[in-house]
Amino acid sequence: MELNYVRRGAGEPLVLIHGLGGSIVIWRPVLDRLAEERDVVAVDLPGFGGSPDPGDGFVPSAAQLGEAMSGLCAELGIDRPHTAGNSLGAWVALEMARRGNAASVCALSPAGLWREPLGMRSREPQAIGRRIRPLVKGLLRTQRGRELILRANLARPDLLTSEEATELVGNYFDAPLYAAANEAMRMGAFDGKDEVDVPVTIAWGQLDKIVGRPSRSRRPPGTRYLEPPTWGHTPTWDDPEGVAELILESSSG
Repeated sequence: MELNYVRRGAGEPLVLIHGLGGSIVIWRPVLDRLAEERDVVAVDLPGFGGSPDPGDGFVPSAAQLGEAMSGLCAELGIDRPHTAGNSLGAWVALEMARRGNAASVCALSPAGLWREPLGMRSREPQAIGRRIRPLVKGLLRTQRGRELILRANLARPDLLTSEEATELVGNYFDAPLYAAANEAMRMGAFDGKDEVDVPVTIAWGQLDKIVGRPSRSRRPPGTRYLEPPTWGHTPTWDDPEGVAELILESSSG
C-alpha cells in the first residue's frame, strides 16, 4: 500500500496519525519539537492527504487503517512504535495497540470511545462543502472567515495563516475516502479495551465541539485521562508546546 509520510529526528520511534479529513499537516506545529527527541513518522492515512485510495474494495475502518499503519512500520523497520493520534487517528492508534503493534498511545480527542455508535448523518458534510468551495476559499482569506469555518475543530483558528487554513480545508474536501471512513467510524465503536496492555493517555480538550467526553466504559484499564482547558478538537495549533510535551511524556516509557 502506497502511503505518504514524513520522517524526521532520532530516538524512540513515534508514529503520528491524523484524524478524519486531515493529513500530516495537522502535526506541522509540533513536528520539529517532537523530532528533537524522537524518530518521528507522520503518516497520511490511505485515501487522505498525499496517500491515494488503495482501491480493491479497501474499507477504511479504524481496524483496517491500523493494519495499514502497522504495515508501513514493518516496511520502515520499526517495531512497536509509540503512537499519537487525533480523533479517528487516536482510534487507529488504539487498534494498533490492541494487536500488539504499538508501545504506547497518546489519544487526542479520540473517536470511537463513545458509549454507542453515532449512526449516520442525514447529510454528507464533505459533499456540501465541495459545492460551496469557492465561497469557503474566499472566507479563508480573512481572519473572521477562518474563525467561522474552523472554530468547531480548533479553539484558536486565529492562529492559522490563510495558507495553512486553505491547505487544511483543502485536504478535507479532496480526501477520496472521507465518506467511507466517516461511515465506518460513525457506525462502530472501539471494543478492544481489555486487549490493550500498553500505557494509554487520553486528552480531551474542554473546548472540543466535535467529540464528547470519552466514555469510561470504552477506556482501556489504567488509562490516564486529562482535560486541557484551552484545547479544541485538533489542538496542535491551540497549544503546540503543550501538545508536544504531552506526546513526549506519553512516549517516554
